[in-house]
Amino acid sequence: MENTKDILNEVQKLLEMLSEKYPENMAAFGSFMESVGKEGALSHKTKELISIALSIAAHCKWCIALHVKGALEAGASRDEIMESSFVAAFMGGGPSLMYAQLVVKALDDLEK
Repeated sequence: MENTKDILNEVQKLLEMLSEKYPENMAAFGSFMESVGKEGALSHKTKELISIALSIAAHCKWCIALHVKGALEAGASRDEIMESSFVAAFMGGGPSLMYAQLVVKALDDLEK
């Protein structure tokens, strides 16, 4: 299984390339992302936990890596992150539960 840091590097390279080739689109997406991520009725940490669950449900390994990192940076505990994974499994069934292994791997890689 890939190292989470390698997956995060893939995400970074993609975002840099897209920003270079499509600056207007990426600026608009970046503004939207920044706006949605701000503290509001929900904390940034809560939004990252929701994003983990949605990443699992969408079966997106890049999103899982990005949002596990974001949740850790926002102060989420391993137990909070894993609980969001089980919420995803509850809503998405067995296939989503299998993607929880990527969350565990990301935690192991990023908590070193």
